[in-house]
Amino acid sequence: MAELLQIEDMMRLKLYFDKRNLTALAVVMAVMGVLCLWLRFPPWALLGFGALYFLIKSLKIELSDKMPWLWTAPLLVGSSIFSAYQVQYLLLDQELRAKISDAKMFQNSLCCLVVYLVVQVFANRAGLACIISHIGLMLLAGVNYFVYLFRGNEFIFSDLKSIATGLSVAGNYRFALDVRAVYAMMGTVLYVALARKFPVFFKRRLWMGGICISIAVLCGAYLGYKTENYVTETWEQKGSYRNGYILNFALSIRDSFVKEPKEYSHKAVEALEAQYGKTAADEGERPTLIVVMNESYADLTVVGDYQVNMEPAPFYRSLTENTVKGYALSSVFGAKTPNSEWEFLTGNSMAFLPSGSVVYQQYISEEPTSMVSNLKNIGYTCVAMHPYYETGWSRNTVYQDLGFDETYFLEDFDQKATLREYITDRQLYEKIIHRFEGKKEKEDLFIMSISMQNHGGYTEKYQNFKEEVRLLGANYPDVNQYLSLVHESDKALEYLISYFERVEEPVEIVFFGDHQPSLSSHFYPYLNGKGLSRLTLRELENLYTVPFFIWTNYESREEEGVMTSLNFLSALALEKAGIALPPYQQFLADLMEVTPAINARGYYSKSAGKFKHIEDAAGEEAEWISKYETLQYNEMFDRKGKSELFFPYLISGDTKQIDSNN
Repeated sequence: MAELLQIEDMMRLKLYFDKRNLTALAVVMAVMGVLCLWLRFPPWALLGFGALYFLIKSLKIELSDKMPWLWTAPLLVGSSIFSAYQVQYLLLDQELRAKISDAKMFQNSLCCLVVYLVVQVFANRAGLACIISHIGLMLLAGVNYFVYLFRGNEFIFSDLKSIATGLSVAGNYRFALDVRAVYAMMGTVLYVALARKFPVFFKRRLWMGGICISIAVLCGAYLGYKTENYVTETWEQKGSYRNGYILNFALSIRDSFVKEPKEYSHKAVEALEAQYGKTAADEGERPTLIVVMNESYADLTVVGDYQVNMEPAPFYRSLTENTVKGYALSSVFGAKTPNSEWEFLTGNSMAFLPSGSVVYQQYISEEPTSMVSNLKNIGYTCVAMHPYYETGWSRNTVYQDLGFDETYFLEDFDQKATLREYITDRQLYEKIIHRFEGKKEKEDLFIMSISMQNHGGYTEKYQNFKEEVRLLGANYPDVNQYLSLVHESDKALEYLISYFERVEEPVEIVFFGDHQPSLSSHFYPYLNGKGLSRLTLRELENLYTVPFFIWTNYESREEEGVMTSLNFLSALALEKAGIALPPYQQFLADLMEVTPAINARGYYSKSAGKFKHIEDAAGEEAEWISKYETLQYNEMFDRKGKSELFFPYLISGDTKQIDSNN
């Protein structure tokens, strides 16, 4: 045995030879060798790994047990930093890793340190605590690695509730590794081999545990303070390159616990049940209901004036006959489409949920009451159409939970019918018409469609897209592309309405934008004189305002200049269709009389004639908003006390989807 280093009586490093180390080396080299041949990564990396592994296995570290904190503190801190960076390395390529700030990486390291400290309390051995903590964190990252491959979104805390479903379909997916994953595995093997060499033990376990827990609490408090305004990112890999994966997962834990409203009680729910317990019978002919949530469709003139060479949406502006038309508040700007979809379908509001959350991935229940279940319960066939990947925002599972009978995704559309790189609005409308023409005799049909044509960004040029609309007196290429896309949407909309004008049976079409587009930040000072900051609440709400209309091919009430919000829009649509409102939608209709529009930013006060923050509501408005929050909490989070009157699910209990190809 060769002695390499001795620091008085505190630490000794020695090298020794043991045949068992050769056996261990042979095993790990065999495994890594197979991966080397499979993934074709450089042989020198395999040889280098083998040399380091054998060196570490042959190393003996003797530490004095007089000062265990001398070894434990740097070991836990250093290991936490190593874990945070190795998680990022596993999940992101070099370009995306470069996007995360040093401050966020520091916070990720603190999250890891909290894990290490808690495990240390139970393990009482620094080396063992490091091994358990690092492997646990890497396993979590590994789960996310494969989940992202399967569905295109990252694994967050709320996914744990659907883990059984995920495991049941895991066999349908192909598990694949890349070279970066193998390197991460090599790093973990070397780390574990090294951590085993630190046999640090605390005789005063209670004292050690108190210190560890105290430090963990301080780290948690610091992280809570620093991340108060951070949001859980759930789209693609934004969580990993904006927040760092471990921090983003921690944020998803925080956001999973929505506080019970101050005024919440079962008695309050029962009082509302008594008030809305009698629902009018549904009589008369039921129209076909077609909903178009148009991606990034907006009227930028609500933000500020600008000049263009032609009107982007002449048909939309001309539409008045048998039409209710106006503007609706959305709760999102530039992204997170499913929140708008959820608000419309359920009548619930993002106003009572954590900022930045995505309901489809964090809060959706297995039996959500929505426009889908309400219409199915009176005999409608419910169809969902979205010409993009079915896994986007977990729609493939959410649509099944909502109760849609049929779903149509990207593969069900003509792949050649694209503008830029997305399926056109025209192709979506052709699919709607095709399904309408194929409906059975006396079949009541509801179609919920979400377009993709106008999805951001707007900076690249495409050979298959001619930009017809351009700004005058200003040069913003992305704005020109966006307005030209709106122009194409307008042409497609005219095609859709023109077709159903000729249809004899009653049809109602609901059209609205999901959110305003994310355009160049330099454009907004030109548009509103301020940009995206230093805005009044009124000016801020302008950025969250989207156009909508409800049109029928039969004679109906006409109205323009209506102000509402997306969570109220389905109630308005059912009213105009002549369908009796279920109790919850009747409540929303009454709520609209007091507060016509509510979103995540605030609400429109009818009495004050201006927008206000929800926490500033008073009097009758505060009472109605409190009732709204109570009912929403009851539906989403009170599993045992959920109101069957306001939130019935499918009466038949049948949520089986029909093959979209039949």
